Amino acid sequence: MHRSGFVALVGRPNVGKSTLMNALIGEKAAIISDKPQTTRNRIRGILTLEEAQVIFIDTPGIHRPKHKLGSYMVESALNTLNEVDLVLFLVDLSTAPGKGDRYIANILRDIKTPVFLVLNKADLVSGEENIRQQEENYRLAFPFANVYAVSALKQQNLKRLKESIIAELPEGPQYYPPDMITDCPERFIVAELIREKMINLLRDEVPFAVAVEVEELSQRQDKDIVDIRAVIYTERDSQKGIVIGKHGQMLKKIGQQSRIELENLFGNKVFLALWVKVKKDWRNQERALQELGYRSDI
Repeated sequence: MHRSGFVALVGRPNVGKSTLMNALIGEKAAIISDKPQTTRNRIRGILTLEEAQVIFIDTPGIHRPKHKLGSYMVESALNTLNEVDLVLFLVDLSTAPGKGDRYIANILRDIKTPVFLVLNKADLVSGEENIRQQEENYRLAFPFANVYAVSALKQQNLKRLKESIIAELPEGPQYYPPDMITDCPERFIVAELIREKMINLLRDEVPFAVAVEVEELSQRQDKDIVDIRAVIYTERDSQKGIVIGKHGQMLKKIGQQSRIELENLFGNKVFLALWVKVKKDWRNQERALQELGYRSDI
């Protein structure tokens, strides 16, 4: 029997959802960072085995929104819950349950989908007693179908979790080709990789105030070169200056790091041209959000 289905990863920001999805499929389908709210869109990562195909949906962290972009992110995550066969509720095992965790647990009570509790970052916790205590704390909030303590970063205890996920899925067809790891468009992937470099290189609020739009992505004729032209949008002139850096050094560093990963992605040389522009208060402008691909109806 061949099983297939859709599995949503939900939780507060920075609990390791993207890291877990990448670890489960064995490839990098979503960008990762140690900063919260890195994931802004629902991203599908595809695991294909002989006996099953699992389509993981990495969702933005559920948090109290401070702008329209934040509202879009939370709505995108919540809309996913009723569209899947299984929900993985990720929490940080190294910290006690907080208001955000209890808020998500209350939301899960309104869905009929089975829910696994995934206690992530087990590598940061010592002693089985501590793990059992955290499990009991969460079971008081919700009757989870299963509970697993894992480390997505260290790839600990993932085999058992993966086997249980597959066992929970219904009989079904293979939805995607076996060599496909995500159904995201190439331009989206390129924009996300560039944004990942900025998140890791820039400080404070600046990484959260930037967006990337890929204006050109084309294979150069008669040459193994991919031409990419992308615009980095900031909300203020001061942020633009930080992204560019003194004598353009920060923008150069962003371009260099992005180019290395893009060349690995495409298997070709990449010519990457980056521009930085200001789009005033874009995170609170409905039209700007739609132009940049953030829509609550998808």
